[in-house]
Amino acid sequence: MASTRDIKRRRASIMSTGQITKAMKLVSTVKLQKAKLRAEEAKPYFSNLYDTITAMLSRSDADVKRKYMNGNPDGKTAVILISSNRGLAGGYNQNVAKLITGSKLKPENTWIYSIGRKAAELVEKRGYTVKEDLSEIINAPLYSDASHLAETLMKGFESGEIKEIYVAFTIFRNTVSHVPTMLRLIPTDEFEDTEIDNLLMNFEPGPEEALAAIMPKYVSGEIYGALIESLASENGARMQAMDNATNNAEEMIDKLTLQYNRARQGAITQELTEIIAGANAIN
Repeated sequence: MASTRDIKRRRASIMSTGQITKAMKLVSTVKLQKAKLRAEEAKPYFSNLYDTITAMLSRSDADVKRKYMNGNPDGKTAVILISSNRGLAGGYNQNVAKLITGSKLKPENTWIYSIGRKAAELVEKRGYTVKEDLSEIINAPLYSDASHLAETLMKGFESGEIKEIYVAFTIFRNTVSHVPTMLRLIPTDEFEDTEIDNLLMNFEPGPEEALAAIMPKYVSGEIYGALIESLASENGARMQAMDNATNNAEEMIDKLTLQYNRARQGAITQELTEIIAGANAIN
């Protein structure tokens, strides 16, 4: 059995760790409330934006569809990988990294645009190339950051260097539910054929000019939406992880306290036995 000194030292160490995890939980809770509000307010806009663009393309003529629904087969697949710069968030980073490592995307044909270092480190170990590291964006996501990245990707798509653009992120459902998702932004997926969808849409100005102006805004909007969803999910996951760690620390402290009391009682009993034995020997 461990000595009372060892048990006391271990209990003090766990108590210190528990105080840290409790503080981190409180910080994550505050950050979650802010990020959650942003995500919930923005979600309808970005969801409808994706549906609107897809509907516009599905009702356009063949030439317009061909540009945005068919990428250059010889180009690279660009994946915007959104994770966190810090750990201690449970399986948050591992789950989003698995979207890529567990997919059919081949490392030699894939470029990773990393927003958050943790998941990027995981996919790099599997042979994927990080084309650009934009990890600082996730600390305080701005629409201008998403717009700049969208501009870079759109230029690559239009030149044929990039054949398709994905965003791998985590959808925030609620405090305890976060869903890793990989969404293809371009080429867009066509809606199911219906009588309404087959009707052509009139554009003013022409379809190419209209979509050329709208598509960068669409890609920027979807990237920004993914950023704020991921930020809320990260703080939710970290809050849960720190809550579990705090609870585990409290359980270990209770066990060690009981173990310490038993060891201390045993030591006292042994001392009393030795004193009584010594007194009897003298008498």
